[in-house]
Amino acid sequence: MENVRRYRALASLCRQQAAYRPLQNWELLGQAEHFEYLAEVELKAHFDACNVPHDEGAAAPATWETPVAA
Repeated sequence: MENVRRYRALASLCRQQAAYRPLQNWELLGQAEHFEYLAEVELKAHFDACNVPHDEGAAAPATWETPVAA
């Protein structure tokens, strides 16, 4: 998820620079669109990984036990 934040921040910076650099406007807006695309790809990969159906026959993940005072 950190990559998503970075890609979105870079896209925002590109759009800000495009406002102040009219000669490079289209190039910077293209870069911003590319960074937004990368953020979407990263988000999709994250949610696909989170929504994988778990095998019910597989071992359950280890649970943390809290120490109990005697």
